[in-house]
Amino acid sequence: MAHLLRGKQVGIQRDLSAGLDPQLFAIDEVARYGINSQISALAYDPVQSLLAVGTNDTQYGSGQIYVFGQNRVSLVLPLPRKASVKDIQFVADKLVSVDSKNEISIFSLETTHILASYTAPGGVTALITDPTLDFALIGLQNDRLCPAPLRIPNLWKQQYPRARLTRIVTLAFHPRDIGNLLIGYTEGAVIYSFKTGKPSKFFQYELQPGAPGGDSDPASSVLRRCPRLTQAIWHPTGTFVMTGHEDSSFVVWDSKDGRRILARTIQATNVDEPGSGTKTTTSTSGTFAMKCPLFRIAWCSKENPDDTGILIAGGTPTTSTEKGLTFLDLGQTPVYATSSWQILSQHFEKLKRQHTLPTPPSAEVVNFCLIPRKSPHYAGAHDPIAVIALLTSGEMVTLSFPSGHPISPTNQLHPSLSYVHPFINRIDLAFVERTRWLGMMENRSKGPSILKGGAEARHPLMRFANRNILSAAHADGTIRVWDVGHGDEIENSKMLQIDMARAVGRSHEVDVSRTSMANATGELAVGLRTGEVAIFRWNHNKTFGKEVSHVEAQAFGLESIKDRAEPGLKEGLLPLTMFLGRGEVTALKMSDVGFSAAGFQQGGLVVIDLRGPAVIYEAGLDDLAGPSKRGSFRRSNSQAHNKAEWPTSIEFGVMSLEGEEYSGILLFIGTNLGRLATFKLLPESHGGYSVRFVGSAALDDKIIKIAPLDAETGDAAEASQTAVGGLRDGLRVNGALLVVTVSGVKVFRPPAAKGASKTWDDVFCDTAAVVRYQAAGYALLGLFGDGSARIFSIPAVKHIATTKVGHVLDVRRFAEAVITPTGDIIGWTGPSEVVMLNVWGTGSDLTRSLDKLLNLEALIPPRPTISNVQWMTGTLHVTPADMDALIGGPNRPPSKLMLEQRRAQEEQLRAEKRSAAAGPSASNTSGKEDEGYWAYMQRQVQERTQSLNIMGDSMDKVEESSSSWADDVNKYVSKQKKKAVMGFVGSKLGF
Repeated sequence: MAHLLRGKQVGIQRDLSAGLDPQLFAIDEVARYGINSQISALAYDPVQSLLAVGTNDTQYGSGQIYVFGQNRVSLVLPLPRKASVKDIQFVADKLVSVDSKNEISIFSLETTHILASYTAPGGVTALITDPTLDFALIGLQNDRLCPAPLRIPNLWKQQYPRARLTRIVTLAFHPRDIGNLLIGYTEGAVIYSFKTGKPSKFFQYELQPGAPGGDSDPASSVLRRCPRLTQAIWHPTGTFVMTGHEDSSFVVWDSKDGRRILARTIQATNVDEPGSGTKTTTSTSGTFAMKCPLFRIAWCSKENPDDTGILIAGGTPTTSTEKGLTFLDLGQTPVYATSSWQILSQHFEKLKRQHTLPTPPSAEVVNFCLIPRKSPHYAGAHDPIAVIALLTSGEMVTLSFPSGHPISPTNQLHPSLSYVHPFINRIDLAFVERTRWLGMMENRSKGPSILKGGAEARHPLMRFANRNILSAAHADGTIRVWDVGHGDEIENSKMLQIDMARAVGRSHEVDVSRTSMANATGELAVGLRTGEVAIFRWNHNKTFGKEVSHVEAQAFGLESIKDRAEPGLKEGLLPLTMFLGRGEVTALKMSDVGFSAAGFQQGGLVVIDLRGPAVIYEAGLDDLAGPSKRGSFRRSNSQAHNKAEWPTSIEFGVMSLEGEEYSGILLFIGTNLGRLATFKLLPESHGGYSVRFVGSAALDDKIIKIAPLDAETGDAAEASQTAVGGLRDGLRVNGALLVVTVSGVKVFRPPAAKGASKTWDDVFCDTAAVVRYQAAGYALLGLFGDGSARIFSIPAVKHIATTKVGHVLDVRRFAEAVITPTGDIIGWTGPSEVVMLNVWGTGSDLTRSLDKLLNLEALIPPRPTISNVQWMTGTLHVTPADMDALIGGPNRPPSKLMLEQRRAQEEQLRAEKRSAAAGPSASNTSGKEDEGYWAYMQRQVQERTQSLNIMGDSMDKVEESSSSWADDVNKYVSKQKKKAVMGFVGSKLGF
């Protein structure tokens, strides 16, 4: 009975929610985007072209591992227990992780399930794996190294029994000889040889009194000290060893004889010599600047492993305004066998160049992950093209290497990673027509793809549904637009990118407060906290590839910003025009018919007609304060006169006003004080439009949603292209407004407030929208402060059902959630993750990804080996097969990796036979690039045998030459002896 009464009050003759039942209201988790917690670890596999991200266990979510591939390929690997991820490493077809509870987990990239987990006896302090090994070496808190079933004791304590607290902090395999292991203890580093089962070299960094070291405090230099070791790494060829220490200094050692070559910091050299080095001072006399610790060091190389450089995170003064990674370009390494000690020392002292890879100034880089082109060897630092830096703020920055130019994650990384690249301040959603979105694929210049692995699972295709297009505004002013889907097949998975900093002509104060995209045209309006409103339209860039200076051109109240298009963007959303408002943009709406309206915190209102473009209306809310014939714009409460008022919600619609027999384009403005103003857009004789205020209504509280409805069908009475086009033919829409405030809802015919209303019982509503379930009807869906989602009928506003969503969504950010017309809720779960829920579900979790990660055809390249000279001279070289037999024993069956490599070898041999049958020249050029490990070993043995045969022939010739030379020498010596004897005898006899 209530719905009949309320429907009659607003002119709605039937129950628009008649087909809805409470049993239909069940929440499904459809998808999650973003990172659930703070990032703690990164890893990259160049063979599979996958990126893994580990997170900490925080109040927002438990630690877990994300694996990302090309386009939308992603998978979440949960840890066995609630913990934080400390380290992750790719190993062939597996992923190995260490968590904060010292549990080592092994995940299969093929099945995407956990294979095994192991809790080490004591804290895990270091982990080392190799793509060619099926074993992991674990450094333990109790001073032991445990590659089960082989155990290596504390080598440092054996050498220095008085040493204390000598736990393992780092492990590293020799890049060319896996039989040598570099173990970093807190007191120093050790090279352990698996060939002999003994340590071969010890490296201890000791500073004498007077040596500055890396300490910023000059008072510490008067003491004899041994700075604790934090890192130990190999030179890419294994010729040298570098150790990093807690005083921000790093030392280069000769790995063959253990001698110290050079000790230095980023700023000074020879810091181990008394009286040398420089101290870092500040502008204040008598003070010094503290240095950041060495968070991480990587010894990188180009395609030639002898052309190297050192990438450092940390080690710079804390007062430095320039933040980022430091790269020391060493250039070509001198030939060790022919270089003097001085040449080697000068190589590390006199750099080829030094520069900083810049990062945002507000945070330090605490970790980084290099992106090699193709090789997983050389500790993942061989020929990198990019580096992903992790900041103390939890954000990520991608930089080109070694130039340090920023790389946008747009269409390079998975959309989830864009949530921390940098953080997102605001999200808005548009329900864009499918055909329009399929045509919005921007053409932008970009470098080689970083992630190319994995394969997306197939999903059902919704051909006739509009797309959920998300606009995400980042902290740096960048806006990324992409399709979050409906849990279906996403046909256009590409991102669009808008650079607001470039559009407004400055790099600071570009905090986006509102965005709005037109559903039919794809035009985008963006409002800033500083008052600018910029409008972007899909177009071709006429100045593509050119940097054009901005020419100020203002007309009709707007400034043209067409010349501020990005030079690298050939086709996409290009800047069109900009309006300079006063105060923060608090409400914004882009219509489908070429009109845009914006409200400002200082009470201003502007309407823009994009046909000019031109401002067709500009006024303040104070100008509308007087009474109108349609109703009072002021509330009865006299205290409202003294409060600041600004627009909070804007909507365009097509309907008939109360008492009128025709329909038109209407504009509705809701304010923070609960006032609703109605404007009419009227066509002019010159082809333009004018805006006229027609009335207002007073509601009880802040307006958060305005929904124009067709009273006969329940469809949205929006200002669509079809509806506006039908006005010429006399289209009449019998409409009503559903207006939601934080404390209630009202349904009425504008502009007056005569209609039905309902007040929320004991809780505030944060966000709401009208949703539809197939053909069953329409309903009002809202998120409330008690953590619930409630659904009400229209027009009676009768409660239908309630369910809790506070355990999934962050209740404190309910106001930032968006609700789509199909019943999808996109809300925040934490600072950097959103979840999509659907209210017309079955209570299921549909977020489990079915994407494939492993490419079985991508084989691991053979591990680098020792040089030919070392090989021919008989240097004992331990292979991965030898290590496998040493650790696993001779009776261990071959692993899956070995079987795959053997299968690849057989296929390669068959290919070589076919090439040999085709011609001898073809067989000489095939197979080396993609050969398997066993084929590689066979070829190496053959080449060594050939080299030894050649060497044998050469030695035979040398022997013959040496014999003839020896005969000549013997004859010469005999002749000289004879002369000497005869001379002595002659002198005695008086000759």
